[in-house]
Amino acid sequence: MLLEMLRIALRSLSSNKMRTFLSMLGIIIGVGAVIAVISIAAGSQQQVTSRISAMGSNLIHIQPRIRRGMFGQLSSDAQEIFTLQLGEAINDYCPSVLRTAPVCQTSGHFIAGGTNYRANLVGTSLDYLPINDYRPEQGKFFSEYDLDNATGVIVLGSEIVAELFEDENPVGQKISFLYSNHSFTYNIIGVMEEKERGMTGNFNSSAYIPVTTYLQQIANSRYVNNYLAQASSAGAAGEAVQEIKYLLTRYLNGEEDFRITSQDQLLETISEVTATMTLMLAGIAGISLLVGGIGIMNIMLVSVTERTKEIGIRKALGAKRKHIMSQFLIEALTLSGLGGLLGIVVGDICAYFVARIGGWGFVISPASVFLALGFSLTVGVFFGIYPAFKAAKLDPVIALSYE
Repeated sequence: MLLEMLRIALRSLSSNKMRTFLSMLGIIIGVGAVIAVISIAAGSQQQVTSRISAMGSNLIHIQPRIRRGMFGQLSSDAQEIFTLQLGEAINDYCPSVLRTAPVCQTSGHFIAGGTNYRANLVGTSLDYLPINDYRPEQGKFFSEYDLDNATGVIVLGSEIVAELFEDENPVGQKISFLYSNHSFTYNIIGVMEEKERGMTGNFNSSAYIPVTTYLQQIANSRYVNNYLAQASSAGAAGEAVQEIKYLLTRYLNGEEDFRITSQDQLLETISEVTATMTLMLAGIAGISLLVGGIGIMNIMLVSVTERTKEIGIRKALGAKRKHIMSQFLIEALTLSGLGGLLGIVVGDICAYFVARIGGWGFVISPASVFLALGFSLTVGVFFGIYPAFKAAKLDPVIALSYE
């Protein structure tokens, strides 16, 4: 009986192909849009998270928090909180922390020959390189001796070299840094490799000197701007954050003096935002499924009217109300099911081409496919019940005499 009903449904739908296709169009668009939106969101999220993870999911950024001033007291300056000794204490007393690098940063004009270029000057330590997975391409990075003696050496980022030296090798030459009406001259000992932007900013547009040199010449202070720490592993990042928070709270007498940001927190935030946006966009796309359902109800009501005499003959031959109702429900399900399958194909094709254009991976979630198809079948049942019920309750005598 079920196979016979399905055969009759396909024959009925194929008798007017254009009307059937237009009725399915809303379902096709809705299912395709839902699958494409979820796929595009998953692919773009995968690209973003992979780039962040490539920088290291165990990176921790420690910044001073500027406290509010009250009752005539000025707010504290961020540079009056962190010292080199405190950074060493984080290394010594936080077991989950592998290494910590102090970071000082400012911007100014670098001058070489008759050319100048505005970029960042960073004062840091040797641990800055392994923390950021960063290495020199030419020459070398400064040494422990340079840190201990605050020597005037500098390592340039690739962007600075491209702007000031073009095809010339800068290693062994001198460069001046103009900051706050003071000029400082450094010996270039290396050029860093080109690297994507990280937590601490644009690596390529920065130059690097020993943090001790920076504190003596540029800052004229013993306080650094922030710390960049690395947990012993990605799994230990949470423990490292708690250990650092405990140590700094004891040392600074309160959590309001600092702020800690880890890559894991950044990844979690991005995932939450992407999930919310995906849900919202999928919901908007799902509205077209409801529109498609209304189209199915419309075509089924027309079908009931056109086949009134057929319904009367079936009832006269002994068909029960449940048989008539099942027949029209199967037709509605066939309509929405075929629309859902075509929508899956359309959604996959759209997602594939958008992924190629966007440069991220083509990701199709089986859950999204089953969800979209299941929802389209549910729409078919929901909007097919009323036409089926209307057909089932027709009086056979009146149906037979219908013109």
